[in-house]
Amino acid sequence: MNIEKDLQKDGIIVVEKLDTETILTIANNISQKIVHTFPNFNLNADEIFSRLCTLNMYRAQMPEGMAEANYCYRNSSIYFNYKISLEDLEEFAIHECLHFLQEKKDINNNIERMGFSIYSKFKTIGIGLNEAAVQYLSAKIIGIQPDYEKYYDINIFTPSPSYYPVECALLNELIYFIGEDTLFQSAYFSNDDFKNKIIEYTSLKIFNQILTSFDDILKSEEVLINLTNKLLTTDNSKKIENNIIKYRKKINSTFIQTQNVIIKNFFDFEYSNITNLEQLENYRRKLSKFKSLLGTTDNYTFFDNYYLEMMNKLEHKLNVFENGGIETAINKKTPFIFNFFNKLKNLIFSKNVHED
Repeated sequence: MNIEKDLQKDGIIVVEKLDTETILTIANNISQKIVHTFPNFNLNADEIFSRLCTLNMYRAQMPEGMAEANYCYRNSSIYFNYKISLEDLEEFAIHECLHFLQEKKDINNNIERMGFSIYSKFKTIGIGLNEAAVQYLSAKIIGIQPDYEKYYDINIFTPSPSYYPVECALLNELIYFIGEDTLFQSAYFSNDDFKNKIIEYTSLKIFNQILTSFDDILKSEEVLINLTNKLLTTDNSKKIENNIIKYRKKINSTFIQTQNVIIKNFFDFEYSNITNLEQLENYRRKLSKFKSLLGTTDNYTFFDNYYLEMMNKLEHKLNVFENGGIETAINKKTPFIFNFFNKLKNLIFSKNVHED
């Protein structure tokens, strides 16, 4: 099968191949940056370089709305938008080089896995989560600072404000519980550590639900790109505009629903494991700090309602600790938050004085 013809069907037309010196320079710089950014994994820059320098790299014409760089696993090649200046190629190459380093192929050179993406003859799953993971790592390598943005009428805090911002905002919430090192382990080495940790907190069903949500968001964004391009070349603009609104709303609702699933399942799990005052206080702080990661809409109330519910439960659990583990029926409504903080502070203070 002619790969160039397939690329042309997607609107990618090769202009020129990058010279060997440029490819080696990009490969060397990215190898060094990966090792420097993730020092906990004993990565070898020379080994990474020896792999990256086998990549082919091309400049090509790209359709409007497509990513500025694309990795093709079928021929281990990266295609850059020819409009990108030479000095900026390296920044755009990082995401695609990580894809290359992720890939696992069978003996016939067929792709089987790429990070969280699982390939089969019938279906590919996990692309949305994998793109978010690779972009999260790329943003860390480049040094992009997380920021507040608004996409699809959702106010989000995202580690990647310009590329896959919505997916990265959701991923950031998962990392809050699972940890960045575990994400890197699974994304870079293509293993199930991150997945298994999510399942440990929730269930296989919830993991698959989250995985599907990432895929759905990515697919909807791809549809939006196509619709936006069509809008520029058709007279039937009203129908296209309605479809754009439809898919924007779909992304909005999928994000919020997935976020709510993450909040309830992960915090419920952590609450169920509280056995002492220190864990109780750590839980309270973690729940409060999560608000800074939230994606919110004008009418979003789920987190505030959940927060109040869990504060009630925490106060009841505090009453249990006060009574030496004996369950009580106390469930004060107001001002329970103030009572809770004061009682917790006094208990911890008394505990510390006693220990001294």
